[in-house]
Amino acid sequence: MSSPPPALRILGIPVHDATYEETLAWIATWVAQGGSHQIATVNPEFVMTARRDPVFRTALEQAALCLPDGVGITLTARYMGHPLRERVTGVDLVERLAARAAREGWRLFFLGAAPGVAEQTAALLAAQNPGLVVCGTWAGSPAPEEEEHIAGRVRAAQADILLVAYGAPAQDLWLARNLGRSGAAVGIGVGGAFDYLTGVVRRAPLLVRRLGLEWLYRLGRQPWRWRRQLALPLFALLVLFRYTGRQGE
Repeated sequence: MSSPPPALRILGIPVHDATYEETLAWIATWVAQGGSHQIATVNPEFVMTARRDPVFRTALEQAALCLPDGVGITLTARYMGHPLRERVTGVDLVERLAARAAREGWRLFFLGAAPGVAEQTAALLAAQNPGLVVCGTWAGSPAPEEEEHIAGRVRAAQADILLVAYGAPAQDLWLARNLGRSGAAVGIGVGGAFDYLTGVVRRAPLLVRRLGLEWLYRLGRQPWRWRRQLALPLFALLVLFRYTGRQGE
């Protein structure tokens, strides 16, 4: 399958109109080709952080694929007159990827989250997908002094796909610096996917997610996130200011 089409720009940050099926097809192509291909799961917090952090913005610009993760992203694209076909979340992508990897024989390495959570995630997905090859798990840290050691572990494991759950922007910056020397063909920043899959953090009910209120559910269960959630109203105001009257451009 060919590479992703040109990205839509949301407040200057790239977002690709990708579906789950297309994402898995591109991953298959990249694993077969080799090289290193970074995937980011973009939400409004990503956009606001990237606008003030040039290093993070560069990481997103250079990523092979920037997926529309947050509901704010899909709503904004629709408001701009360029509706995206599907919202592609990190946690759902990990589940679908594990199923495809079990069929294809891809080797997965699970990196990040709290100690033991990567192992739990790998065990859960392996039980759900017989034949899944888990070539490594490690909590580690995004600290610069650990990078060489961690990249060496992934390289020694001969991973095809590296899933990194350090949270944004740490996971994406880590991949931008280290994916090439890890030897993995594909690296994906998956945020809290490991925590959600293992139940360490309870995910919002399906109806709440469909209504686009997962952010509010998370805030209610994790009130310490309120500072991060301030990015959401600011994002909305910037979108209204930038794109009102310019839909379809």
